[in-house]
Amino acid sequence: MTALDFFARWRVRLGYFLAVIVLWLARPTPRSILLGAALGFLGLCVRAYAAGFLHKQEVLTMTGPYARTRNPLYFGSSLLTIGAAVAMNSWVAAALLIVYFALVYSFVMRREAMELRQKHGAAFDEYAAAVPLFFPRVWGRTSAPNNIGHFSWQQYQKNHEYEATVGFLLLLVALVVIWRLRLP
Repeated sequence: MTALDFFARWRVRLGYFLAVIVLWLARPTPRSILLGAALGFLGLCVRAYAAGFLHKQEVLTMTGPYARTRNPLYFGSSLLTIGAAVAMNSWVAAALLIVYFALVYSFVMRREAMELRQKHGAAFDEYAAAVPLFFPRVWGRTSAPNNIGHFSWQQYQKNHEYEATVGFLLLLVALVVIWRLRLP
């Protein structure tokens, strides 16, 4: 098993282990929780928008947010990670979260790009040449030719995107509990 395969398969399980550590390190305050929740909400919106366009394993999605970045779900997850780091109010926890995200998702994005190149060939290469890997392009062309697509709530549900919202809400509840337990 390569590092690409390992991180792709174990990223969620490793994330649970990391969550225990960073929650133990967390020193949340009402202000940090609210600021983190606002950033996290932005990340959830980006992820939800992307999930409504994504047809996993069916087509090469190049419309909507996929016309601005090849990985809008992961970009949204990065905003969620930053939101969680802010909410925890701990530099050590923040550093662990950000390093974990950067390390794991750099491998995951590389693996997924290889899979898409295998499946879609030249179409993926054209798309990859025109659209940034991670940070969204703000200006310029925003849709790819020959790829019709639109946002669909049905697709959002099919992609189980609501799980990210539930997970983030549970994290915020845990941080409120930690804050309350640490009150003098």
